[in-house]
Parts: sequence; C-alpha cells; structure tokens
Amino acid sequence: MSRTNFQDLLDAGAHFGHLKRKWNPAMAPYIFMERNGIHIIDLNKTVAKIDEAAAAIKQIAKSGRRILFVATKKQAKQIVAEKASSVGMPYITERWAGGMLTNFPTIRKAVKKMTLIDKMSTDGTFDNLSKREKLQITRQRAKLEKNLGSIADLNRLPAALFVVDVMKEHIAVAEAVRLGIPVFGIVDTNSNPNNIDFVIPANDDATKSIEIILNAMIEAIQEGLQERKIEKTDNEEGEVEVRVKEKRSRIAKKVKTEDETDSVEEEKAEQEEDDKE
Repeated sequence: MSRTNFQDLLDAGAHFGHLKRKWNPAMAPYIFMERNGIHIIDLNKTVAKIDEAAAAIKQIAKSGRRILFVATKKQAKQIVAEKASSVGMPYITERWAGGMLTNFPTIRKAVKKMTLIDKMSTDGTFDNLSKREKLQITRQRAKLEKNLGSIADLNRLPAALFVVDVMKEHIAVAEAVRLGIPVFGIVDTNSNPNNIDFVIPANDDATKSIEIILNAMIEAIQEGLQERKIEKTDNEEGEVEVRVKEKRSRIAKKVKTEDETDSVEEEKAEQEEDDKE
C-alpha cells in the first residue's frame, strides 16, 4: 500500500519545479518535462521515493532513535513544528545555529543553561536579583528557548535529519554528511540531491506539498513507535513468563529434594526399627 497517491500530490502542486534556467542538472532523473519554462517533477518517482523514505524512517523510530526535523522557511515552519511535536520528535524551525551537530557538546551546554535558569525561577534565586538582572536573564532564556527549545531533550545526536529545503538548510545537511548522519530531504529542481540519502523530489515551496509528504513520514514514525511499544510489551510479558517458569522450577526442585530427604529419613527409621527387632 502506497503512503501517498499521485492525484493528491498533483492537487497539492508538488509537481511544480523551478524555472528551467535555475535547475540543477543532478535533478534530471526526477524531471518529467518542461512546460512554459518551468520544470515539471515526475510524481510517479515522488510517490516511490516517499514510500522508500517512509519505510526507512519507520525503522529508525522503531529502534527508539530520534529524527531531527529541520525547516526554517516560512511555508514549512508551523506545519513541521506541529507534526514533529505530535510524535515527540525534535525540530528546528528558527535559524540553524552553526555547529548544532558538529559542535553538539556546546549546544548541550546552552540547553543546560536554559534548565539552570528554569531552576533559578523556581528555587527562589530570582527573588534575590535586581529587576535589571531578572530582565537580562529572562531575555536570555527567551532567546535560548527560541533557538533550542525544541531540542532541549535531545541528549545525543539524532539518528537522522528530515530537511524540507535542502538548499536553504545546506549548513545542516553539510554537518549531517560530515558526521555520517542520514539525511531525508524534500528536493526541488534547483537543489543538489547528491548528498541526500533519501531524496523526495517535490515542490518545497508549497505548504500543501510539504504537508502531504510530512504526513506520510509522521504516519510511518507513529507505526514504528507503535510496533516498538508492542514488541516491548511482548518482551516484558515473555520475561515475566520465563521468571514464573524459573520460580516454579525452583519450587519443584525444592519439593523434590524435600521428598527425597523425607524418603531417606523414613528408610533410615525403618532400618533402625528392623535392627532393634
């Protein structure tokens, strides 16, 4: 069963690429034709690539690892924030801070600073500060929240990146490539697909086009998380069953040993009575 269908993508305008003069030749395999100076993306390939990406992203979610969603362009920010948070995945919708992946320890320090400020506001430390100091710290907290809020609970590097516009987010893509982190990306006709592990050729400027592709990815993540939960429950039930069997086995051995001991004692007692006679 396909995650998306041709008609839905067509209705969303996912087939509209950029002007021919702005194209990247590396996107040639995904271009169906040119119309009025605009490249038209082959949606049959888009459907296939969405399914391929969804299958891979499902396995990552099933393994319990995190996928970082990156979309700082206006058309994608809100929808990415909503969809990613619905499955508990981290996301970046404000400016990508250089070194967010390659200098991850520094980013973690900034997140810890944010946590420390939160602690100060609840443990009474704020009460001993002047109005000016409070204002400075509050502003600092707001800035950190804006840039890092959604990745505050990202304790380790993500297992993959999902990028809406690989050209706009080229710094994020470069950092992921450098660290060997797989990149899933919506790639338009003006972008280079060569560094993208899972290319989804589509219009990355239309909100509806972005939403349809995101829905397929989120659905796959939900399935992966659900399967992980079921497997975990089955494993736990299996472990309980094993422990019960082991306990029963120990009890049975104990009873057997006691029976054998009683039997030996009885034989000994009978033997003593025979000897007396």
